[in-house]
Amino acid sequence: MKLLVINGPNLNFLGIREKSVYGTQDYDYLLNLIAEKGKECGCQIEVFQSNHEGAIIDRIQDSYFDGTEGIVINPGAFTHYSYAIRDALASITVPKVEIHISDITQREEFRKVSVTAPVCDKQIYGHGLDGYLEAIDFCLKK
Repeated sequence: MKLLVINGPNLNFLGIREKSVYGTQDYDYLLNLIAEKGKECGCQIEVFQSNHEGAIIDRIQDSYFDGTEGIVINPGAFTHYSYAIRDALASITVPKVEIHISDITQREEFRKVSVTAPVCDKQIYGHGLDGYLEAIDFCLKK
């Protein structure tokens, strides 16, 4: 199975920004965690990260053509206002899981609203980096 993990703005700063919220593990740790999961389940997992909305939209659209069979996405702050990313996700019919490291329901009011979750099959939040593994498992079972 071919999966795509998309990380939005500031995810590349894991272990640097707001450690009390996002933990002390860095982005390389997350990449290794995902790579190990891919080996364990025998699937191909590509990880894409961008701080740019258009690049994320382009990658979602490219997944339509490249054989991607499931998408795990942490849109970061785009979660709360990017109707363009929402529309790109809505165009893709593979299983999609929105992931958040922190519990967005226990944070600032604006973080409690997701414009992207309604076009995903599942939303996982507050499980730390393990949420990525849960999201991958969900895609594998769909």
